[in-house]
This record gives sequence, C-alpha cells and structure tokens, in this order.
Amino acid sequence: MERSKFMPISKEDLKERNIDQLDFIIITGDAYVDHPSFGTAIIGRILEKEGYSVGVIPQPDWKTLDSFKILGKPRLGFLINSGNIDSMVNHYTSSKKRRHDDFYSPGGKGGLRPDRAVIIYSNKAKEAYKDVPIIIGGIEASLRRFAHYDYWSDKIRRSVLVDSKADLLSYGMGEKSITEIAKYLSFGKNVKNIRGIRGTAYITSSLENLKDYIEVPSFEEVSESKSAYNKAFKIESEEQDSIRGNTIVQKHGDRYLVQNPPATSMSQVEMDEVYKLSYAKTYHPIYEAEGGIPAIKEVRFSITSHRGCYGSCSFCALTFHQGRVIQNRSQDSIIDEAKEMTEFPDFKGYINDVGGPTANFRNKACSIQEKVGVCKNRQCIFPSACKNLKIDHMEYLSLLRKLRELPKVKKVFVRSGIRYDYLIYDKNTKFFEELCKHHISGQLKVAPEHVSDAVLKQMGKPTREVYDKFTKKYYEINKKVGMNQFLVPYLMSSHPGSDLKAAIELALFIKEMGYMPEQVQDFYPTPGSLSTTIYYTGVNPFTGEKIYVPRSGKEKAMQRALLQYSKPENHALVKEALIKAGRSDLIGHNDKALIPPVPPKSRSKKSSEEDKNTSTNSSKKSQGMKKTSSKAKGNSPSRDKSKNNNKSSFSKKADNNKSPLASKAKAKKR
Repeated sequence: MERSKFMPISKEDLKERNIDQLDFIIITGDAYVDHPSFGTAIIGRILEKEGYSVGVIPQPDWKTLDSFKILGKPRLGFLINSGNIDSMVNHYTSSKKRRHDDFYSPGGKGGLRPDRAVIIYSNKAKEAYKDVPIIIGGIEASLRRFAHYDYWSDKIRRSVLVDSKADLLSYGMGEKSITEIAKYLSFGKNVKNIRGIRGTAYITSSLENLKDYIEVPSFEEVSESKSAYNKAFKIESEEQDSIRGNTIVQKHGDRYLVQNPPATSMSQVEMDEVYKLSYAKTYHPIYEAEGGIPAIKEVRFSITSHRGCYGSCSFCALTFHQGRVIQNRSQDSIIDEAKEMTEFPDFKGYINDVGGPTANFRNKACSIQEKVGVCKNRQCIFPSACKNLKIDHMEYLSLLRKLRELPKVKKVFVRSGIRYDYLIYDKNTKFFEELCKHHISGQLKVAPEHVSDAVLKQMGKPTREVYDKFTKKYYEINKKVGMNQFLVPYLMSSHPGSDLKAAIELALFIKEMGYMPEQVQDFYPTPGSLSTTIYYTGVNPFTGEKIYVPRSGKEKAMQRALLQYSKPENHALVKEALIKAGRSDLIGHNDKALIPPVPPKSRSKKSSEEDKNTSTNSSKKSQGMKKTSSKAKGNSPSRDKSKNNNKSSFSKKADNNKSPLASKAKAKKR
C-alpha cells in the first residue's frame, strides 16, 4: 500500500506533502497500524479531520534523543501513548517473567519499547523540545492517572502525570478531549491554563479557583495506609460517570492532581464519524520486510460495534477507561465497513468478529442511564440482573442477519466475549439459536473464570448455578438447531478469594468436564481494577470484607498446577497442595482421585500397564491434548490476552453421560 495513505513518519513524507511543520506528533509504543482498533490511528485521523497536520513516531529508540526529533518540532504539541497495551503488561507475565515477543511490533519482536513507556517518552520529548506541550493518553496513562498500586515494583506509585512531567492527561477514549485541547492550543492558549476540559487531568499548585470537587486521600496517605487506599479507590470508581461524576482531587506532595469529570458519551452519529475516517486499515508498508505486525491479523476482518461494558468483572479495568455506558455505532455504519472489508484483496469471506468488550452488550443497560447516569450503589448485572436492565438481543441479531446476507460474506463469527448470564436471562431464545446455528465455528468461548461461589463473588461473576443453567441450555439449543458444538471456558487461578480449597474445587470441575486446559490464566494485578485493590489491601473496598489473597509464588504455582493436575511435571506441586489442604483422598487410583501417588513418568512399565488396565473413564479423557495458538487483542485492559501462555484452551471430547457442564465438550485450536 502507498505511503501516502498513512500519516507521515519521516522527513521525506513531510517533504512529499509540502508540510514544513506538523501541528501534532504522536509518539507511540506500538508499531504504526492505521486501523481504528489502534488509538494512535483514531486520534491522528480525528485531528486530521479537524484540519490539523499529524505525524507519527512509532517505537522511537528511547536511548537516543535524535529519535524524538525525526519529524522536527511540532507546532502545537506531542501526544504520547504506550500503545494498545500497558507497557509493563506487554513486557512481563503475571509471574513477572520477561516476555520475548510483542504482537504490536514488527515481526512480533520484543524489546522495541521501554518499561513505563509513557514516562520515558514524555521525558525524552521534553528534553528534545522543552517548550512544546505534552499530552499523555491511552491505556497506560488512563489507568495510572491516580496514585496506584504497581504490581511490578510492589509499591504505590504516584500519578503517571507527576512522573511523566506532562502538561495534560487525556483519560478514557480521548476523541472529544483531544479535539478540545487542540482547539485551545491552536487559539494560542497556554497549555498550563487549559484546565476545564472533561476527560482530562492536570497538576496544579493551588485549588483556589476550583469548586465542587471531592478530595480523596493523598499519595502519601494511600502509600502508608491500606484503608486510605481503599477509600480513595472507592470514591474514584464511583465518580467515573459523565453525568453523575464529580471532579476529583488527590494531593501529591505540595501539588494537586485534578481529574475533571469524564467526557460525555459519544452519540451514535459521533461514533459513526469516528469509524468512517480515512484509515488505511493495515500496518505501514515499512514493516512488510520484517513480516508485518501480528496484531493486525485479529482485527483486520473484525468490526467494533460498540464501546463500554456494564459487566462488573472485578479484574477488568475497562469501566475505569471506557466506562459502563454502552456507546454504539449504527447498523448502517457497521454494514458499510463490512462492505468495504469484502473488497480487500485478502478477504476470504469470513468476518471474524462483530462486537465490543462484551459482544451481546450492544445497547445501554437501561433508560435511567441515559437521563441520570449509572448507579453508584449497584451494578447492572451482578450479583443478579437489575430489574431495570433491558434484556433484548433482537437489535444485535438483526445486525448479524444483515451482515451474513452481504455478497461475498460466507460466515460472520461472534468471537468477542458473550456474557452468558445476560444471554440466558433473555426469554426469547431466537438470538441464542441463531448464534449457535450461524455465528460459532465449532466452539463458543465463555468466561465463568471459576466455580467457587466465594471466589466468583469477589470476581463480580455470576454463581456456578447460573453457568450450569447456561451450559445445559447451550447444548439443548445446539441439539435443537442440529449442531454439534462445544464450550471452551476461560478459567483463572489465584484470584483474591481463592485459597487452595477453592482451587481444588476448580480442579474437580475440570475433572468433571473430562478435559484439561492446555494454558491457564493466573490473576494479573493491573492498575485500575477492583481485584488489584483487593490484592493489595486484602479488603474489598465496597463491602469492607477481609479477603484471602494468595500472594506467595509457591501458592500461586500450586493453584495453577491444580488446573493442569494431570501433567506429569505438575505432580509434585499438586500432591503438595492436596496434602496441605487436607485432601489426600484425591491422591490415588480411584474414580475421585486427581493424581496417582507416583507421577506417571517415573513409574515402572509394569505399574503403568496396571494403571492402564484399571484407569477410570475420566482419567482417559485427560490425554491427547492439542497445542494451541493465540491471537492478539488490544482493546481490553482486563485480561492478560497478549500472549498465548495466558489463554485457556481445551481438548478431547467429553463423556456425553456426564453432567451438562461436561456434555459434548471438545476444543480446537484457539
């Protein structure tokens, strides 16, 4: 594809376009992918639409100042983000081991962005051009805007706005705030005096002219007191609504962090405008020789239909970034994008996904949200569905029907997460039936995460009973529509509330299913989530309840091993865990046992033959696991989805005489 279809990334590009000086330069930790699934592309194209010239410096070498001067000095400002994923999550696994690859870099090569990229990039840009305004944004800046617990250093860090020395922080989805910032800067207003824009935060030395704000415990207080940290998090969480939300102040030393209320929700017309901008829909051609950018594979033939989520998952920071209120595109806008997609030379007839953070949350939860905002004292769907929740899939179904009828489209998949409790709350089963018949490729991925109700309560997930009902209904509908499809559940170990007893309960659930997860997800404490706050403080800030938190590497390893109890290399850990939990009854050769007394690989040929002759039906099912592949997704800060060792996947068909949980279970590659 021609370079002219992309925003300029070099002096040669500027010369070809007769640009002497750019208005804005975006510095990003990702390679340059000009697709609306990437924040850099959206912000850049929005500003171009407003008449500004915009260039991109993707993945600059942070060790050399010249990398930050490659496009010259911007007239109005630097816009800095770490990329689609927090740089620390991008670099480290949940066990803090360094990753070797990066799906957002050329050829998947790791190491092309620094740790804490927003801070490093901002300091370098300031060093390059001291008088140029610096505005930070994206997921890393957004979720670190207050004093926050940092898992990697195991301490409380200051707001990223303080450490980066940036002038403004644009949090959440920044289309509205960045256009206002650009307008004021173009009018000649000093960035130090831009203070009232919704969806932004700034640092000030005085609150003299500030009215109607809520002050939360200071950085110093939350660093010294976990109860103060909980208090601050609770207030911060309750004020993240564009209608109900108040200005929040948090003192850092002798200065104040001020967060203005969130930007107003985008209308459907505004959302449509964002997605019809002139994106190239692929990565910049300079990456072709290195094998391209792996992350494009997941999104090139996928369509974002909406933003926001009211799902209440405690380990997800999405509501702190995109918010609980659904903002959607019109059906016409989505269909137009699909038609454009069918003309791509590499389109094979398959639309990989049509959805958002939660695919079947296509519209606002209730009419109350539209008038007075989201409720502060209750969630929409947890612990059960609110009486005001609109449960209706027909508009989403009508969209899917129109898409699958388009010429050149063979199949339209739904691969964003389906909220299964919302699905079974719908008394009209038409969507469920057509989902199974037309929009699943052999398996449906869902996220029960756990089966212990005590753990599920802390996760903000429905009870096991709800999942049992969904599973039963799923197989009933598949039988009704003449399909033979399977369920692949995401499962998580070591979440706050999960002790060894709960982990063993989950292991027994896996045994009941009759197949073993090839990969499992360890809880990853990332900034901005309720679960991370509980992990740090040991107390649920909304209930005041003390929560057990698995912290030691040894216990986390045992909980993880229990989810893969049949692997010979996990035998010692599983055995130790069972003995420690007083469940030695699960060690043996009987039907209920999880493991034999001796690991299979160390037993003699004779004993192995004896085990073979006496093995139970369930033990047979744990063999023959397949390898799996992973796909990168950058729109969700909630789960560590960027690498394949953090996804759950299963193999081997289950015994149809088992409970509905295990009925007809099978898995393919993910």
